[in-house]
Parts: sequence; C-alpha cells; structure tokens
Amino acid sequence: MSSSCSSSCVAFAQFYERWFEELKELVQQLRAKDEENNKEEVMQKVMRHHQNYYRAKSVAAEKDPLNVFLSPWATALERSLHWITGWRPTTAFHLIYTESSLLFESHIIDILQGLRTGDLGDLSPSQFRRVSDLQCDTVKEENAITEELSQWQDSASEMMGPRADINQKIGRLVCIITKADDLRLRTLRSVVALLSQQQAIEFLIASAELLVGIRGWGLNHDRLRRR
Repeated sequence: MSSSCSSSCVAFAQFYERWFEELKELVQQLRAKDEENNKEEVMQKVMRHHQNYYRAKSVAAEKDPLNVFLSPWATALERSLHWITGWRPTTAFHLIYTESSLLFESHIIDILQGLRTGDLGDLSPSQFRRVSDLQCDTVKEENAITEELSQWQDSASEMMGPRADINQKIGRLVCIITKADDLRLRTLRSVVALLSQQQAIEFLIASAELLVGIRGWGLNHDRLRRR
C-alpha cells in the first residue's frame, strides 16, 4: 500500500481485512448442520455485516474519497472487477441464475419425478419473474450512476478552477460512491427478500464464497508478482 495513503485509508484497510475474516466465520455458521444454530439469526448477522461494511466505507469516503475510489486495500484482481469501488449490483442476478442452473441439473431426476428440493434450483415461475423485474430495475439504476460518473470524469477541465470548485467536485464523487454502495446493499436485501430461507442461505453462501475466492486468488497473484 502506498505510503501516501491517509490514516483513514489505513484504518479502512485494517477493517477490510477483519471484515473478510468475520465473513468467513459467518459462512461457516450458515453451513452448520446443528439444529441449535438459528439460521434466521445468522442470516440477519450476515446482512448486518454487509451493512457495517458500507457504513465504514462511507466514513472513509467522506474523509478521503480519492483513496476510496482507488481502493488500495483491494488486490489487483479485485480492482479489475470493480464497478465504482465495489462489485457490480447485477452480479447478484448472474449468481442466482448460475446457482439455480447448477442445482437444477444436479436434481433434475427428482424434479422430473415431481419432488421439490426447495433450493435455488427450485425457483418458482413467480420468483423468476420477480428476479427478472428486479434485475431490470437494477440495470437502469446502474446505468444512471455510471452515466453520472462519466459526466464527472468528462468535466476534468474544471479541476483547474478555484480550490472551492475542486472541493465541490470531489464532493460529487463522494455522492456517486454513496449511490453505488446504496444500490449494492439494496440489491442484496431485495434478492434475499424474494427467496425462501433455504434459498437465501444458499445465495448468501455463494455470494460470500465469490468475494472470498476472488480476494484469495488476488492475494496469491499479488504475492507472486512481487517475487
């Protein structure tokens, strides 16, 4: 990480590391088979965990928006996949379709016999419609925020103005980052809301494993590159 990184940037980098370790622990709790493990309670913990991430990130963005936009705490692989400092909200829908397809294929004999599995491979027509509608709405919001960032970047010449104008322009970047993070969190909540408990657990596990897996691959790549 760059030595020029601000104290708020360093603090968030440390938070980022802890957040991933805690996410791994929560996934283990979601996977646990024991009856004493209250799945609904663990799901709420996972959702609060994501909410806490965006709350901490918002504080860091207010203090140092440019460093947050660069995300120096993330690996090169993570940054290559970023859409405005994080995962693209519509990734959630691609994950649902992928998991649904894989599980459908693995249970196709049971399904043909009329047996219900209750997992992501057993989404009802109504759920598919709601997922599709939510995806369309999310794409529209994504595009609008992307356009806002494009306009912000196109106005780079305004940076040559007075200091007050520069501060105002940087403030606009904070708003864009906040909108992107708000859409990410709302998408996650909306997807979980339209799934059954079993389906929501499978989705939360899959999404966490995707985040953790990409970070793991990225860390390994960065270590090899430094040799």
